[in-house]
Amino acid sequence: MSTPATPPPASAGRAYLFLATTAMCWGANAIFGRLAVGEASPMAVVVFRWLLVVILVLVFTRDHLKRDWPVLKSRIGWVIGSAIFGFTAFNGLFYIAAHHTTAINIGILQGAIPGIVIAGAFFLYRTPVTWLQIVGVLITMAGVVVVAIRGDLGQFVAFAINPGDALMFVACLFYAGYTVVLRNRPAVSPLGLFGLMAIVALITSVPLVVTEIMLDEFQWPTAFGWGVIVLVALFPSFLAQVFFMLGVGIIGPGRAGVFVNLVPVFAAILAVVVLSEPFELYHGLAMILVLGGIAMSEKGKPST
Repeated sequence: MSTPATPPPASAGRAYLFLATTAMCWGANAIFGRLAVGEASPMAVVVFRWLLVVILVLVFTRDHLKRDWPVLKSRIGWVIGSAIFGFTAFNGLFYIAAHHTTAINIGILQGAIPGIVIAGAFFLYRTPVTWLQIVGVLITMAGVVVVAIRGDLGQFVAFAINPGDALMFVACLFYAGYTVVLRNRPAVSPLGLFGLMAIVALITSVPLVVTEIMLDEFQWPTAFGWGVIVLVALFPSFLAQVFFMLGVGIIGPGRAGVFVNLVPVFAAILAVVVLSEPFELYHGLAMILVLGGIAMSEKGKPST
């Protein structure tokens, strides 16, 4: 059986640059979420973010959408469900959580997603899991617990968990579920699929912003808030997706997926540098547990 061709060093270098930039953009999203506090309400960020992304989609990917529409239309239920889980629900909870916890915590908690994906793939598809992967997932979850209790065992006993951390963990569950079902994605171009999902995300975020208005919690973005929303739409929402696809196209999804593990690292660094958030001892312990658990899970992958 033939093996995939190894990309030349120059191509691999471009892939590493694309994927590292992707991880940095996604890590920066935690900082953008914190910067939006007091400048725009969470659902305002969500709906205007997707509005700007859809404009970019219609400008740059409309040809892919037209070509892929016949296949996408036949799988519209899958597309809508996946967009709600991975885009609308995840981002809605993400920006609400940003009002109640730190950017460092948000970044580290996102590190739990690969472990949750492994568990979800096993329960949904009976994907083989090794004991080393199980241990890795448990170690990753231990890191999540350390973040949730702020390194204080007393909070664990009293079950006193910051609501922002709890919401962020639920958001991670939604995104992990979306990642798991990507296994059954329609056979279309990545840009065509992303374009339609972005449109669905915009439509399904409208009820959320209407609810926020009815609860008298909607805040129209300030000038600074609009700046944050533009950054969110351009970098983590659009460019990161394009860079990730380019990187995957060069070195494949297996090797590219490892770069997602850099998201907690970039989020922590940017939170300290940009927001001057304190990096506590428990943050370091949690990051070691999360990244160490992910590394163990990667090492323990079943041989194919």
